[in-house]
Amino acid sequence: MKVSPNARWDNALALFRENVSQQQFNTWFKPIVFESFSETKKTLLVQVPSTFVYEYLEENYVDLLSKVLHRTFCEGVRLTYRVVTDKEHNLSQDIEADPTDASLSPLEQTRANQSPTVLDAALPQQLDPQLNAHQTFNNYIEGDSNRLPRSLGLSIAEHPNTPQFNPMFIYGPSGCGKTHLINAIGARTKQLYSQKRVLYISARLFQVQYTNAVLKNSTNDFINFYQTIDMLIVDDIQEWMTATKTQDTFFHIFNHLFRNGKRIILASDRPPVELKGMNDRLLTRFSCGLIAELEKPDVQLCIDILNSKIRKDGLKIPQDVVQFIAETANGSVRDLQGVINSLLAYSVVYNSNIDMRLAERVIKRAVKVDNKSLTVDDILEKVCDHFNVTQAAVNSKSRKQDVVEVRQLAMYLAQKYTKMPASRIGKLVGNRDHSTVIHSCSRVECRLKVDKAFQAELSSIENSFKLKK
Repeated sequence: MKVSPNARWDNALALFRENVSQQQFNTWFKPIVFESFSETKKTLLVQVPSTFVYEYLEENYVDLLSKVLHRTFCEGVRLTYRVVTDKEHNLSQDIEADPTDASLSPLEQTRANQSPTVLDAALPQQLDPQLNAHQTFNNYIEGDSNRLPRSLGLSIAEHPNTPQFNPMFIYGPSGCGKTHLINAIGARTKQLYSQKRVLYISARLFQVQYTNAVLKNSTNDFINFYQTIDMLIVDDIQEWMTATKTQDTFFHIFNHLFRNGKRIILASDRPPVELKGMNDRLLTRFSCGLIAELEKPDVQLCIDILNSKIRKDGLKIPQDVVQFIAETANGSVRDLQGVINSLLAYSVVYNSNIDMRLAERVIKRAVKVDNKSLTVDDILEKVCDHFNVTQAAVNSKSRKQDVVEVRQLAMYLAQKYTKMPASRIGKLVGNRDHSTVIHSCSRVECRLKVDKAFQAELSSIENSFKLKK
């Protein structure tokens, strides 16, 4: 009994369904509409809803299409797509598919043309996600500068199958916590959905892998591997701004993952609009989901981060020292961690308590402080050198006139050139209270109004600050 063309197409759909996942079938094969089949010309005409569907089928499923249609219709069948170009005016365009040789075995065919489902079965089920185990939501401290990205990231991690906010594009300056956040998203997803293939990779490493694949003539294997990922996390994508070939390759990977409902998390030091040199078609895809900005932590968040690390490391650091570090570390989480680690090392090596003076010394070496900022140590050193008085004398309880004048001037300049409150300046200069600092500043200001020689002395010291910088 001769089978009708419509029945043959139904058989073809059944075979497609057996060879791909349900989601892939619903996305790419179910929308195909059978139009006609000519037995004499061996031509099959089907309608697809858009140019994108036609291109995707030809790029990813051409081998599967060829084998199934040869089996259900006839050997040597030629496939033509009727692509809908304008639904409103019922306009379409007929495009003949590229001919393929179905007699070749799958291993002889280029792997880019195989069904991703077939490739999945050949890949190891266990995949090292390359995540940092120490960067989780549990130790990602929340503050005003990161509350929204943190909340959305956690929601994505707990509900990765929802189509909202895909891709998630996170941007912000260096040290604001981008890498920690994207690692936390991956770690939480892996914790809740252990079967999912989650992968974190830096843009630089991705580019190196791609270059190696080109050299080894294994680009198709490279692309096919990344097309099996359920959640792809790429850090520092600004590294690709001049790498056009890497961009083109990632574009195809992105399209496959996006169309199949897979999660894409991207991090950059700038928003998509400022990624000069990035392909426009990539930028439109980066911008089609969620763009979340991470700002530098404010002082309060820096204090919270420091206190969390101090508790974790079992350190004892006075709160005024914590405040000072938070105000001086330029809003960089990396700088905060570096300062704490340095303080711990110094205190162990020199068997000393962590105090303000040690903190100032470490900050000067560990953090790139704003050029206009000076430490109390810097000021004391310059003032004492200018008047040939020792710092020990200034910090002592001496009431000698020359020592008192130097001490008062140091306090005045400390208040002028640092952001420290009077109480902290007093502790660092002779361990005086805040009222002594206020009194000293008042005395210096009064003297400057009437003593031109003293004005010249002060100008000389301030010029030495500029030379230091």
